[in-house]
Amino acid sequence: MNGGAALYRLLGDEARLRLLRLLDRQPLNVSELTAILGLAQSGISRHLGLLKDAGVVTERREAGFTYHAIDRPGEASGLAASLAALLDAQFRQMDATPAAKADDARLQEVLRLRQESFRAHGSEERQLVPGRSWAAWARALGLLLPPVVVADLGCGEGYLTIEIARWAKHVTAIDRSSEVLQRARDLARRRRATNISWKRGELEHLPLGDATVDVAVLSQALHHAASPAAAMAEAVRVVAPGGSVLVLDLRTHGEQWVKDRLGDRWPGFDDEELAALLHRAGLSNVEVRVGARRTGDPFTVLIARGIRRSPKVRGSGERLRERAR
Repeated sequence: MNGGAALYRLLGDEARLRLLRLLDRQPLNVSELTAILGLAQSGISRHLGLLKDAGVVTERREAGFTYHAIDRPGEASGLAASLAALLDAQFRQMDATPAAKADDARLQEVLRLRQESFRAHGSEERQLVPGRSWAAWARALGLLLPPVVVADLGCGEGYLTIEIARWAKHVTAIDRSSEVLQRARDLARRRRATNISWKRGELEHLPLGDATVDVAVLSQALHHAASPAAAMAEAVRVVAPGGSVLVLDLRTHGEQWVKDRLGDRWPGFDDEELAALLHRAGLSNVEVRVGARRTGDPFTVLIARGIRRSPKVRGSGERLRERAR
């Protein structure tokens, strides 16, 4: 009875129940649980330590990572069987809550990132492929691009900025938060990226002159803009004629938790809506494609690109008509 009482007290914690519900769906490591639950890594490790000591959670190592899962003995009886039934009932009750739905959405995003890391391939059995990654492939493609001047609009903490700097002639990174920009500067200094200028500014009022860059990038930034149309118009303004605007953003979704946790102002964009934004801003040759999508993941990433039209050269007849007026 003492053991059972201690175990039930251990489970009488909302964070631990959310953690167990996730581990019942998918073995996860500490960093993945931290990203999903939004708790400090030290707190996640403490919860896992308590649950492991109680025999509720087990762990295994794979490809240098430690994954945790609920320990479900094949022939459970007594307290173990009662606990399993209790947890199953509790998880079913939690499934319909907003917090659980948000956890599930973040779980799908974590699994997408895990899949795209190229750590494992195959269907039934995982195949380890050392050194293979999407990051290396993207950097290889960057070597095929000409050295252009790029503006990273809504750069955040600068991870994409630094990747762009690997192949760009120069990158101007802009964000509204001075604190975020400082973290980005620190990261660039550690990565020895020297061809980057950092500026504070709003997407709707960019601190750049007209036609000063070859490419403007809006990566997961447009859904944070107060006015996506104004932000797109500004991106087009700073791009030279013949240059490109590149957008990576979410397709319309129903995940409300991103507003509170991530500050999203817009629930993504429909394909046609995103294309119309680019067209109305004065871009031509507009394309919208799916950039990333995973079964069961509520978030689909759209990629859109448009080219700024060159000014029309007026003919002699048009100039004569102007003079006549």
